[in-house]
Amino acid sequence: MQKEALRNSRLYQSMQTITRLMDRFYLDGALGLIPGGLGDMVGGVFASIHVYFAAFRLRSWSLTLAVLNNALRDIFFGLMPFFVGDIIDFFHRANIQNMDLIDGFINDDETVIREVNRKARQSALVCVLLVMAIVLALWLMVWLAVKLGNLVFL
Repeated sequence: MQKEALRNSRLYQSMQTITRLMDRFYLDGALGLIPGGLGDMVGGVFASIHVYFAAFRLRSWSLTLAVLNNALRDIFFGLMPFFVGDIIDFFHRANIQNMDLIDGFINDDETVIREVNRKARQSALVCVLLVMAIVLALWLMVWLAVKLGNLVFL
């Protein structure tokens, strides 16, 4: 009964809608085209619903780490310069991956649970490194914008 209640919850339905819009209709890739990393950050905000569901509804730290790893990786790829990140964003389906992990976890799928546990061990370190890389990429973009602005306008 618990599983059915989770699948019928409004949050779960919202998660499915966001996943469909972001990855199946390529909204994540389109948002990534917004300059300055803003679109990728907006995509990250939408991805946070998966993290919230894993952490607070399913209460699984291993699943939360695996989902967070996918979401941060998606943000990091999107921040790559010269439209490389934008192209990757259209093909890297982090929201679908996260939804598959959550569905497998709810359905007690042994293969998914093994993958979640394997990913969780890697994810703690990877998440810290990805956060540092994202902060560095954003700092570099601001620094470059300031330098270019000074050259053009001063």
